[in-house]
Amino acid sequence: MTLDRDALFIGGTWTKPASDEVLEVVSPHTEEVVARVPEGSAADIDAAVGAARKAFDGGPWPRLSPAERIDVVQNLSGLYAAKLGEMAEVITTEIGSPISFSNLAQSPAPWMQIEAFLTIAREFPWESTRPGALGADVMVRHEPVGVVAAIPPWNVPQFTVMSKLIPALLAGCTVVVKPAPESPLDCYLLAELLQEAGVPEGVVSIVAAGREVGEHLVSHPGVDKVAFTGSTAAGRRIGAICGEQLKHCSLELGGKSAAIVLDDADLAATLEGLKFIGLMNSGQACVAQTRVLVSRDRHDEVSQALAEAVAGMQVGDPMDPATEIGPMVAQRQQERVEKYIALGQEEGAQLLTGGSGRPDGLDNGWYVRPTVFAGVDNRMRIAQEEIFGPVLSVIPYDDVDDAVRIANDSDYGLAGTVWTTDQEAGVEVARRVRTGTFGVNTYTMDFAAPFGGYKASGLGREFGPEGLAQYSELKSVYLSSPPM
Repeated sequence: MTLDRDALFIGGTWTKPASDEVLEVVSPHTEEVVARVPEGSAADIDAAVGAARKAFDGGPWPRLSPAERIDVVQNLSGLYAAKLGEMAEVITTEIGSPISFSNLAQSPAPWMQIEAFLTIAREFPWESTRPGALGADVMVRHEPVGVVAAIPPWNVPQFTVMSKLIPALLAGCTVVVKPAPESPLDCYLLAELLQEAGVPEGVVSIVAAGREVGEHLVSHPGVDKVAFTGSTAAGRRIGAICGEQLKHCSLELGGKSAAIVLDDADLAATLEGLKFIGLMNSGQACVAQTRVLVSRDRHDEVSQALAEAVAGMQVGDPMDPATEIGPMVAQRQQERVEKYIALGQEEGAQLLTGGSGRPDGLDNGWYVRPTVFAGVDNRMRIAQEEIFGPVLSVIPYDDVDDAVRIANDSDYGLAGTVWTTDQEAGVEVARRVRTGTFGVNTYTMDFAAPFGGYKASGLGREFGPEGLAQYSELKSVYLSSPPM
């Protein structure tokens, strides 16, 4: 079965691209081209925004009742559920995510988002009336924000598409999705499902393209809101453009999160948790907790145990269900991670396992050896900068106050955990760490609760009623008292 495509999904129909430019999707495992698809141009973006603008300004979608929009999204949910296995395989093929992670999160989690947003939308206060301060009632309406530019990254492509697309659709918006050039294939499958679900013409377009075309979309005068997930550097640029044009934006950006291990933590359970939260998706995750904070009394014990656990993880073919660490998405990412590993050694951190060089038995693919550093000073670059690969840094602390200080000593504030047998003590730590999400002896994203970051980790929130509200404008309607 070929994965090649020759059309773009513009305004809900398959359309010939405006140029002959092609994106080659390269397997991170074999380094071979697995598909060729059209590369969207500025002209294609203009057509997509034009279709979205027309559908929003004069089409039926924003004017349907919330219940009618819910019915269409419910159709999509049923269709999506039937394609989870195929979606997982496509994502593993294009970005090298281990199939075990794809089957756990890359495809089921987007479907779980759809279901969660449907539940939220059914109870959402789309229109309500409250007593006014001047004696008459006031009607408050949530109305759709308009045309949304949704820009997901390559690492969890469907997860981040759905966090934008579904609340936008439920709110009555029209959407232009710009997938990353590394991961366009999953969105082709999504487009087919949107068609089958009965989403009206013009409401959704999907145009894969690179950064320059993405900036054209962000700055397009026909776009009312930008929803972006990606690097902090790109987020700052997008925020500046949106600020200049006074358009809405939500930004889910980078992280350098800390996992705080208290002295009473159960070591075996903590190690299992640290392997997942630090190295999920081969370390290519914004919420990865790559700073492991351990008291000086337990530093050597925990460091050595963590290094042994990481050294035992299976690295290899991402389609093998036993694989725990797959390749980096591209050669540039492999080179980036290896530069940080070398930098950690230059900075004086103690290399316990991993290091530079290709993992044994892997002659092809953009692989990196999963790496653990100990004795890391939080001022080191490997502790301050987002590496986006399988590299963990164990940082000693003096006491709990010092651990909280170190956790907060970061430009980022996206995620974090604390590991302890005393849940009350863990919750107290959670209250003190400045991050948008935090876990006590676990880390997950509950789609009924808001997700996002403090500081350089972004603006706005996704998921929950708060995430749905990001796609609406608030209107107050002042009601006069009825005549006597």
